[in-house]
Amino acid sequence: IMTGAPLPLGADTVVPIEVVDPPRFVGIGGGIHDAPTDAAVAFLAPTTPGTFVRDAGADLAVGDTILDAGTRLGPAQLGALAAAGITTVAVRPRVRVLIISTGHELRAPGEHLDSGQIHDANTSALSAALIECGAHVAAAYTPDDAMAVRDAIDTHPEVDLVVTTGGVSAGAFEVVREALEPAGVRFGHVAMQPGGPQGLGTARLDGAGREVPVVAFPGNPVSALLSFEMFLRPVLRAAAGLPPHRRAARAVLAHDLTSPEHKHQVRRGTLRADGTVEVSPPGSHLLRDYARATVLVHVPIGVSALPAGAEVEIWRIDE
Repeated sequence: IMTGAPLPLGADTVVPIEVVDPPRFVGIGGGIHDAPTDAAVAFLAPTTPGTFVRDAGADLAVGDTILDAGTRLGPAQLGALAAAGITTVAVRPRVRVLIISTGHELRAPGEHLDSGQIHDANTSALSAALIECGAHVAAAYTPDDAMAVRDAIDTHPEVDLVVTTGGVSAGAFEVVREALEPAGVRFGHVAMQPGGPQGLGTARLDGAGREVPVVAFPGNPVSALLSFEMFLRPVLRAAAGLPPHRRAARAVLAHDLTSPEHKHQVRRGTLRADGTVEVSPPGSHLLRDYARATVLVHVPIGVSALPAGAEVEIWRIDE
């Protein structure tokens, strides 16, 4: 018999072709499927009943669960379903996210910059972060105009979540706050640096009675990306069936550092070959340092300074 074929009636063991004499299928092949009635082979060692026999139901018996609810479907999982003859299963759809970057000064990467203008980094960074979490992403730019923010949301009725950057703090043109606070989104500060000003809530939009969850991050690139890392990434990854948390460890500081005592400071750092961690400056605009970092370094509330050699919690971001 060929590999995987059912045993003939009365047989209870299989001897591999490689150990019989002659080591070939006698009288079949080349279009001939039925062996001569007098075909015979010999083998030199005894065999035990059940050898090289796979019992029906050994992989999956009647009534067995193939996959638990919440399992992420990858190659092996889809193969197991197909092997059981299953063609459809109920799945959780990927979350659809709209990113809105706000600011008159923003220009798309590659566009010419006039005085006072900058390239938008947040859309690229957050899009990549969201895609890593299994999301479908749409993006919009808006000037410092509250109606433009509302219009951007209105033109994307299909999204499940809106993520904004900028316009959430105490400036004269906090357009996200102006647009969405009356709609039910709450704004305030958390005791974290960078990433203090935040917004969160369900926006209840006029007209169609639409409700959409909103997460509003600060506009500085490091603040926005760290806010995503701390608050939104675990939620989205858990919903997508992915491990929600970064791998945490302890490491020793390579040098002294200071931190605002009443804030949880999240610094970017690099693990050295000797196992110590070199910590980058805390500025929320230092995106290049973030791009070169291998870890996030956590300095808890209540700590204003740490000496070289002190142990800190780190999250690996290079895995």
